[in-house]
Amino acid sequence: MKKRFLGVLLSVIALSGLLGADTPTPPAVGQTAPDFSLPSVEGGLVSLKDYKGKWVVLYFYPKDFTSGCTLEAHNFERDLTQYQSQNAVILGVSADTVQSHKDFCAKEGLNFKLLADPDLKAITKYGSAIENNGVKMAARNTFLIDPEGKIARVYLRVSPAGHSEQVLKDLAVLKKG
Repeated sequence: MKKRFLGVLLSVIALSGLLGADTPTPPAVGQTAPDFSLPSVEGGLVSLKDYKGKWVVLYFYPKDFTSGCTLEAHNFERDLTQYQSQNAVILGVSADTVQSHKDFCAKEGLNFKLLADPDLKAITKYGSAIENNGVKMAARNTFLIDPEGKIARVYLRVSPAGHSEQVLKDLAVLKKG
């Protein structure tokens, strides 16, 4: 546990150094998860507070239709019923538009919510804003949020392969107490 915490802490320090002093760092385990209201593919705004009483897998990803992001989304979709059976919802967030998300969901058969954050407001609140070749986007970070709205696990710069499985394992451990 101490090694994992130290690894996360070092990742946060390294990431914040890469992004600059004025970039917020990701919220830490135990902190209240920052609320947000973002447009979804179904229309209307989705807020974190809408899911009070549920576990939330809030994952940030760089861009629709790219290989890593597609793999990550497919894995979450593959495991969706397991998340639902654990009283968990999946919310994916990127800087792409609602229309891009609609097209991505339709093409890839995704049945969980993707939220558009083109102004990077929520992405920045979660310390996940990066710049790649002059384009601002989200880093591939995930936050597991407990039913009371607290950060239960933080995953920074994750690898898409195997990530959903790890989140499911951690969720099962956390639910046991």
